[in-house]
Amino acid sequence: GKGPQGKRITLKVAKNAVRVAFNGRRRLDLSKMGIATFPKCILELADVEELDLSRNMLKKIPNIIEKFQNLMWLDLHSNQLDELPAAIGTLHNLTYLNLCNNKLKALPEELTLLRNLRILNLGLNCLETIPTTLGTLRELTELGLFDNALTIIPKSVKKLPKLEKLNVKRNPLPEFAEEEEPIDTVKRIESLYLVEKKDLCSSCLQTCQGERDELHKLEDMTPGSSNKPSFPSLVTPNSSARDNQEEW
Repeated sequence: GKGPQGKRITLKVAKNAVRVAFNGRRRLDLSKMGIATFPKCILELADVEELDLSRNMLKKIPNIIEKFQNLMWLDLHSNQLDELPAAIGTLHNLTYLNLCNNKLKALPEELTLLRNLRILNLGLNCLETIPTTLGTLRELTELGLFDNALTIIPKSVKKLPKLEKLNVKRNPLPEFAEEEEPIDTVKRIESLYLVEKKDLCSSCLQTCQGERDELHKLEDMTPGSSNKPSFPSLVTPNSSARDNQEEW
């Protein structure tokens, strides 16, 4: 009655999930494992530099995340997180943090303590505002804020000195309001079904005949050249050519 219990992760499973990344860092990859509760056993592996808990069912990240002081890379995207612990601000070595596709409604002030952060993805959440103090993350080069409910982006964030990529698409921002697309008054056919006349009921047959008559009216109204081709300059070498002019 308390929701999905999720898969239980043992220390043995966690140890087998440690990989050495291309950059030489050790990554604990527990993504797509069906985890609903933060596995405390992984505290035994708290010296890893990278931690991937993405694509699980996590609703909370406990404050014991502060034990992972070597973390430089943390991926929590595609979970069910509705808040972040204050202890997230103690991970001072973080350069990459992915929180995309969760249920975050607010950000802890401690997030602004991550002064080495270069990439921060907050897209696909429920954020209505972001703190102006996010502008203190002066090492940020990429910031994802897409698909939220933001109505304003603080100037301090827009003016981050090293920011190269800022994605704010699909937010109700006045400055990014797009012009309404012109209404297409032409009725477009999306599907075409071919049936024999005998297979139609009387109601459908009447509808089809009515639409066909409308098309015929349009054809009559549209000026066009004669259906019969004419070749006034055609030189015919024999009489058979005159009889079969179209093939010529």
